[in-house]
Amino acid sequence: MQRRQFMKKTASASAMALAVPTIVPSSVFGKNAPSNIINIGQIGCGRIARGHDMAETLKYDQAKMIAVCDLDSNRMEDGKKLVQDYYAKKTGKSKAVNVKMYADYKEMLADKDIDAVQISTPDHWHSQPAIEAALAGKDIYLQKPTSLTLEEGRLLSDVVQREGVILQVGTQQRSSPQFRIAAELVRNGRIGKIHTVKIGLPGDPSGPDAPEMPVPKSLNYDMWLGSTPEVPYTEIGVHPQEGYGRPGWLRLEQYGAGMITGWGQHHYDSAAWGMDTELTGPISVQAVAQFPKSGLWNVHGDFMVKHEYANGITVYTSGGYDNGIRYEGTEGWIFVSRGNYTATASDPGAAEASKKALDASDPKILQSKIGDNETKLYVSEEQHGNWLDCIKTRKQPISPVEIGHRACSVCLISHIAMKVPGVLKWDPKNERFTNNEGANAMLSRTQRYPYGTRNIANLNG
Repeated sequence: MQRRQFMKKTASASAMALAVPTIVPSSVFGKNAPSNIINIGQIGCGRIARGHDMAETLKYDQAKMIAVCDLDSNRMEDGKKLVQDYYAKKTGKSKAVNVKMYADYKEMLADKDIDAVQISTPDHWHSQPAIEAALAGKDIYLQKPTSLTLEEGRLLSDVVQREGVILQVGTQQRSSPQFRIAAELVRNGRIGKIHTVKIGLPGDPSGPDAPEMPVPKSLNYDMWLGSTPEVPYTEIGVHPQEGYGRPGWLRLEQYGAGMITGWGQHHYDSAAWGMDTELTGPISVQAVAQFPKSGLWNVHGDFMVKHEYANGITVYTSGGYDNGIRYEGTEGWIFVSRGNYTATASDPGAAEASKKALDASDPKILQSKIGDNETKLYVSEEQHGNWLDCIKTRKQPISPVEIGHRACSVCLISHIAMKVPGVLKWDPKNERFTNNEGANAMLSRTQRYPYGTRNIANLNG
């Protein structure tokens, strides 16, 4: 029986049980009693996990990280050490927790002691483990982008909603107050009728040629490739064998789409919050982009994308704009960015540290108060904490799966538009292009057996 089902079925019996005289430790009834602790399994122990997801979740007493999984045994052992060292320092006990290690996440998902998982893997390994976690009844924290293709993303959202698990997407800008404030001000007409949004998003540079190398003994390279085509191993195409610097897979289209998905899902998600388009998408997309002509890395460099929405708003995205979101209306503008906030050491926002996190054409706009009868948006203090709270309450988190899928969809159709000339007409309801079948063919990819979302067992319950 799954943990959340057990909690529901035993709720009515709890009062009767408490009435029975007995002697038990006071900790059993506290907010952090063992029955209230959420046991977490970490899938992927690389840069984003160590510097962000694991680091944030470990702070919460209501959660306990009890297992780690990685396809690189060195990183898996490092992950175990990170967790055990954290709890040893926190409790003063050298053996406060014995963290389990799994070389295959499927074995972790079969562990009945685990209530929820965090997925901090390369982009091409996001949707499949998240879907399988949902089928196993685990709640999920999923790094963005939510999917590699539209096909995967739609399946992910449908399965998560069907299974009733809590999935939080790692679009943590929603938990930064300036993005909520900006969206609320725009939604409540403080800059008049919004007509244009300009999003600043950089491209990636080209890289060197990279010769084939022997696969490290610590790495299960075939499984790391997963559903993507088999290609020769080279270190800058995967991740560093020493340290946790920015991995090269981020700049290879086989595993993602570059900055349009890497940071794009953050900004498109935040922009949709202000535009009130979270559960839909644009009706057209057009793009131009430069791609490397040599070297291993092949994701887009400089680019510009134009989206048009049914509500009359036009969105432009380019590295030529300041990194952030600028809403323009008939009575002024609001600009919002991460400012001094930095998620990781290689966060593009670090270079923007001197920028104002929240700015407007008139300072009075930012001083405006949102009235009780106006639109007020979801408030979250921190993304991982909000996820943990929602696991207990069973309420939807601030970044639920369908909203995440919709933001990712904007990224993915933008990437397709970079490859297909002209204006592409998009049907956000049916998630298809209406004027280009060649573009529709790019909404999915071939999946290398036995990996991929099409090869998930028990997919239909």
